Amino acid sequence: MPEIEIILTKHAKEKMVIHGITKEQIKLAIERGAKSKQTEGYLASFTYIKVAYKKIGENCYKIKTVFIE
Repeated sequence: MPEIEIILTKHAKEKMVIHGITKEQIKLAIERGAKSKQTEGYLASFTYIKVAYKKIGENCYKIKTVFIE
């Protein structure tokens, strides 16, 4: 699988710091997590992490927010 590129919003960066979530965990959630469609994008759930994102290219994703369950 080709390396995925992630673009983080300011909100997503802030939530990463608050919840201690890394870029690698976000990538794993997108690659391996269960996905559900949202109004503008998807929500990926992997282990205890949830990632709201929008696909903006072949292997490029804009991360809107991240949080833990």
